[in-house]
Amino acid sequence: MAAIDCGTNSIRLLVADLPEESTGSPAPLVDLTRRMEIVRLGQGVDRTGRLAPEAIERTRVALSSYAADIEKFGAQRVRMCATSASRDAANADDFTEMVRSTLGVAPEVVTGDEEARLSFTGAVRGLPADAQEPFLVVDIGGGSTEFVVGDRADGVRAAISVDIGCVRMTERHLPGDPPTPEQVAAAQADIAAAVDRALAVVPGREAATLVGLAGSVTTVVAIAQGLREYDPERIHHARVPYEAVVRVTADLLGQTRAQRLAIPVMHPGRADVIGAGALVLRVIMERAGMPSVVASEHDILDGIAWSLQPAA
Repeated sequence: MAAIDCGTNSIRLLVADLPEESTGSPAPLVDLTRRMEIVRLGQGVDRTGRLAPEAIERTRVALSSYAADIEKFGAQRVRMCATSASRDAANADDFTEMVRSTLGVAPEVVTGDEEARLSFTGAVRGLPADAQEPFLVVDIGGGSTEFVVGDRADGVRAAISVDIGCVRMTERHLPGDPPTPEQVAAAQADIAAAVDRALAVVPGREAATLVGLAGSVTTVVAIAQGLREYDPERIHHARVPYEAVVRVTADLLGQTRAQRLAIPVMHPGRADVIGAGALVLRVIMERAGMPSVVASEHDILDGIAWSLQPAA
């Protein structure tokens, strides 16, 4: 199976074998390759309402390489989901035609609700058995953040997507290098209002465990752990307390882009938006009353792959 997640900031590929039926549903996916490229598809969408031609071209280049991997591994089923940026864009047809001609299948522009459900599936299937339920899963993307509450037995109880991604918040509020205190305050107020709207729909304050997904969360956790290089195995299911998130967020927002680029675990394509992503995580923890966050390297990409499992 080949799963592609095309978000506002990055495009990612997972080619995996589904576990044999006899091994049971808890068995993990058998990864053949995982890849990620920062293409910034959502460049300027919050301001213009359109996908920039150069952003579509960057995405095409990455997708061409992914298509070669899909062919090399002989994937039998392919699903590409496109999320916040392509939902918002007036010229989404240009993007769809590019994907169809490059990949051979059309992208599915999933709703915020479906995005949330796929993220929940990908994250929860691999959680340790002793992780306390219910879970609040938050997927902090480039254009939006998904909030999902549920448990293993019953799945998703409630879900919502709100427009507070790291790219969107950076472009809207944080142009400074580093941003000024006034810019940070404006971003924080915008994020807090959106988080409160989300928590009015999704009972996140009742959850026992906060699970954080996507690059903003995993990067904050890697920094909090003091890693000298990005190590997915050490980041996956690491638990970081609120106080550490506060410290890392303050440091990131006080640094220049050049200083953030010098952080060993920082992906170059994330350095200009990580401050906003960290701020989204910090405000969620504050408003939901969460003392810690568990990072997951498994997310919507894994959920897309699981959705390709043949019906019983």
